[in-house]
Amino acid sequence: MKYIINLSRIFTGILFIISGFIKLNDPLGFSYKLEEYFGSDVLNIEFLIPYALGISVIVVVFEVVLGVFLLIGYKPKFTVWSLLLMIIFFTFLTFYSAYFDKVKDCGCFGDALKLTPWESFTKDVILLVLVLILFVGIKHIKPIFTKLPTTIIALLSFVLSLWFGYHVLMHLPSIDFRAYAIGKNLPEQMVTPEGAPKAITEYTWTFNVNGEEQQFVTNGSYPKVDGEYVGVETKVIDEGYVPPIQDLSIESDDEDLTQYFLEKEKLIMITMYNVTKGEAEGVAKLKSFTDEAMKKGYTVIGLTSSGSADKAQLKKDYNLNFEFYLCDEKVVKTIVRANPGVIILNSGTVVNKAHWNDIEAIEL
Repeated sequence: MKYIINLSRIFTGILFIISGFIKLNDPLGFSYKLEEYFGSDVLNIEFLIPYALGISVIVVVFEVVLGVFLLIGYKPKFTVWSLLLMIIFFTFLTFYSAYFDKVKDCGCFGDALKLTPWESFTKDVILLVLVLILFVGIKHIKPIFTKLPTTIIALLSFVLSLWFGYHVLMHLPSIDFRAYAIGKNLPEQMVTPEGAPKAITEYTWTFNVNGEEQQFVTNGSYPKVDGEYVGVETKVIDEGYVPPIQDLSIESDDEDLTQYFLEKEKLIMITMYNVTKGEAEGVAKLKSFTDEAMKKGYTVIGLTSSGSADKAQLKKDYNLNFEFYLCDEKVVKTIVRANPGVIILNSGTVVNKAHWNDIEAIEL
């Protein structure tokens, strides 16, 4: 029993630390995922949406700290009870998401590892079993150091986790797992390679045959049935290859300019998913930065999901000399984790990106 407890302790502790650290590297991204869960079409607790970022930081710091606590054996009862409550909540969340097909990716491992809803639920069930084993054998969880070093390590894990979370919020994620990371070529991320696996869809056809409804399953072809067609349902068996970037677009009121801008050799995109929610201190820095960039031959554009009136008001308030183009809010949030943020491209390849706090450090 003691051997099983130790194995469960090590596996659970390490998994919580890895999962928590990946989300702590990008707490803003995890907060966007929480907003999805809080939305009216999922859990319908929209009053929590304004607090999503705070909840995100608390959850991921707690996740990392509990993993450390478990490994070093700090306050076993508090740690195991906390782990149990947390994993029960996560298991409910992933089951709800999978069963009702609400959220396609739980965000358990951020952008580092995408899991389907049912994969996420399976992972949480396994963790729940391991935590229950720890709960039953809690008496076997002993500190691996004496009291003082154990307390110091526990305190350091909490302080360092808080500091790291604050640091990436004030700058950008230390590790960028997204398709818009420095060095990525966006046009290449948008295409499907030749010979890539194609999606497999199952079609279930319903026909009325001699007064009785019967179903026929095909891969898409219309079945040869002597009966009256009633309806058809489709189910994706395998999504096949999905390009890392699927919905990036840069649009004016009249046309799609995505390809035109991605071919530019010196392009700066100012990302603001919502111009009315932009950080005033950051927006105030845009004027001098973008004017200097244009003097040095850069094409400067803005990306936002905001309407024409809000864009015009922002340009007027801050005397900005570049145009904002329409882009999906979720995409803008993904490109740079800041509002406003800066991304610099050369013929579609990302050469630099920055939080508004670091605009002065960008070399043009």
